[in-house]
Amino acid sequence: MDIKTLKGVGEKTAALFEKLNICTTEELVHYYPRDYEQFFDPISLTEAPEEELAAVEGRISGNVATRRVKGLSITTFQAACEGGVLHLTYFNMPYLKNSLKRDGTYIFRGCLHRRGERYVMEQAGIYRPEEYGKLTGCMQPRYSTTRGLSNHAITKAVKQAVGLVDLTKDPLPEKIREEEGLPGLMEAVSQMHFPADKESLLAARSRLVFDEFFRFILILRRMGEDNERIKCVRPMIEVAQTKRLVEALPYRLTKAQQRVWDEIRTDMSSDYAMNRLVQGDVGSGKTILAFLALVMCAANGCQGAMMAPTEVLARQHYESLMKMNREYDLHLHPVLLTGSVGARDRREIYARIESGEADVVIGTHALIQEKVAYRSLALVITDEQHRFGVRQRESLAKKGGLSENEKNIHVLVMSATPIPRTLAIILYGDLHISVLDEMPADRLPIKNCVVNTSYRNTAYKFIEKEVGQGRQVYVICPLVEEGESPELEDVASYAKKLKSALPETVRIGILHGRMRPAQKNRVMEDFEAHNIDVLVSTTVIEVGINVPNATVMLVENAERFGLAQLHQLRGRVGRGDKQSYCIFISKSQNAHTMDRLKILNESNDGFYIAGKDLSLRGPGDLFGIRQSGDMRFTLGDIYRDASILQRASEWADRVLTEDRNLDGPEYAVLREALSEQEINEVDFRSI
Repeated sequence: MDIKTLKGVGEKTAALFEKLNICTTEELVHYYPRDYEQFFDPISLTEAPEEELAAVEGRISGNVATRRVKGLSITTFQAACEGGVLHLTYFNMPYLKNSLKRDGTYIFRGCLHRRGERYVMEQAGIYRPEEYGKLTGCMQPRYSTTRGLSNHAITKAVKQAVGLVDLTKDPLPEKIREEEGLPGLMEAVSQMHFPADKESLLAARSRLVFDEFFRFILILRRMGEDNERIKCVRPMIEVAQTKRLVEALPYRLTKAQQRVWDEIRTDMSSDYAMNRLVQGDVGSGKTILAFLALVMCAANGCQGAMMAPTEVLARQHYESLMKMNREYDLHLHPVLLTGSVGARDRREIYARIESGEADVVIGTHALIQEKVAYRSLALVITDEQHRFGVRQRESLAKKGGLSENEKNIHVLVMSATPIPRTLAIILYGDLHISVLDEMPADRLPIKNCVVNTSYRNTAYKFIEKEVGQGRQVYVICPLVEEGESPELEDVASYAKKLKSALPETVRIGILHGRMRPAQKNRVMEDFEAHNIDVLVSTTVIEVGINVPNATVMLVENAERFGLAQLHQLRGRVGRGDKQSYCIFISKSQNAHTMDRLKILNESNDGFYIAGKDLSLRGPGDLFGIRQSGDMRFTLGDIYRDASILQRASEWADRVLTEDRNLDGPEYAVLREALSEQEINEVDFRSI
């Protein structure tokens, strides 16, 4: 049903929901809360935990004052509370001056800071005591919102949709639900949105995460068997050009690079199509291996394509390859194909690809989606956001001038996501795995520090100093817009905060996933060109940009991210010859939290950190920022939910052993659900 069938959802509201990729009631039902608000009884200031969410009751004393600083409206006042005086600050909320009454009693709920002898809250929620009393003891859903669409509006719409969408057909067979002790689909979806308590929420989430993993692995296993049987009809031979290039490079390949290159070269010269994953930290040398594979492909008279996640990175790869082409006389004929290429140039590039004159094509995923015809495509190298199954091989083979029965495209997947081998074997069951577990000797290790919010001003001074020396800085916030979560930093208001804290000469830009692709591209290009000094961003910068001049990474709310994700984020710095630094700011001073974050000081080895992440995060850790990387499930997190992933994998193998084609009546609903997901494997694999 169209979302406009819901009461209170007209054309304008439907357009806002569409920004969140929600157009139907079914999509809304599966748009799960990002977090849950738990309203606990107010406590005294002396009892409240510092740097954590707390609620205190207080009476406003003195005046509510508003002033402007560099275009920013700052409202401040004090409240007399049990245990002391609370100092409250609000940014861009001048209306509070008229809405709050002097001597009025309110509940203030927010993150409590201690500044010397002062108790401080910024942007705290304000509630009348009777209003707050109705909320205590409940778990209220909090959804990711967009400007103009409030959490309340989404909650109201979800309540209607849950009653309208048919959730009685359960794709998970009854025997699995019973043995695993999982609730039915209807109960799980309902409790995921509106949990009776934390136990009900955990049970609902476990069920829905199991679903995601189980279906993903079923599709993977069925594809894997087909992929193993793909015969290569354009066999290649080893060529002297790659050996000469390796010898001419100004550095020696590490032992790990040499081992992985041997594996790639052997695959490409075998009788079967390559299907290989190369895992390695940022900076471990994956790109040169990709270039060597492209050189081998072109030297064999075939075409190779390399896809990057962004236009900026595609251009950087193209420019690097062109430079090597000139310096080492490789005789390659590369072209760059991205969305921003003009119509006239695009037609010329198409003609060069179709004729075979262009033997290397570099670009974004447009390489396989656009109307481009290859003469002899034999190799596709992808970043971790693009995975290929049988249908994609067939599509590419047709583009490569092959018949329907010839699916000989070699596929090489490059991934910087540090996944422990035990999980990688499950998640990449259809790929052979190579690991780059060694870093080049000339890389300066990043200097790390884990601090609390009292270090912020010191961090700002350090940023100012680095920018003054001509360097650039990344600042990472977990949220996009103000108001999504009171205790988490957001890109929009943090950029304003930085503008008031840093000199006017410092150029600040913002970047987040809700921007249009062209906007994101423009910001990344500006940062690369050093038109931006400090880039305030969400985790979208994990992939897609290489700026050797960036030397500082500051991560806010570091306690809410997984260790593996924090490690990937810091991989954006340390890419040049200057010393780089990573500052992790945690709002929580909990000893366990700080000890967990300090693991990042122990090592720069992504696989070691991923292993620690795996052992330290449990299913009860509900409220972390989602892991990203290539396995972007709707709810599942491969670290937090590793045990569920293991069980789902075991069940998938068991089911396929018993009934390879899922022909049994108990699998009828599952079979239908899988066929819908298999329609486009690329989309499914980059959820």
